Amino acid sequence: MKYSIKYEKRCYKYLKRLTRNNQIRIIRAINNLPFGDVKRLQSDKGNYRLRVGSFRIIFYKDDKELVIYVIEIGPRGGIYK
Repeated sequence: MKYSIKYEKRCYKYLKRLTRNNQIRIIRAINNLPFGDVKRLQSDKGNYRLRVGSFRIIFYKDDKELVIYVIEIGPRGGIYK
């Protein structure tokens, strides 16, 4: 089962500000979704988080259409606020 991945515009902007190594690590982890260190968020119904080092990726998974929507990418401390 292969999911297609769609990004929010702010995710692209955040990735551009990162170093090349961090960009590669995050993009590889996102391309490997829904596998990896993934947990469902308690407060949001249907949203998940992916852990990549000190970064967190918040995403929504649509199983009917096989699409993953990447909502936000950020550092561990500020992503959940």
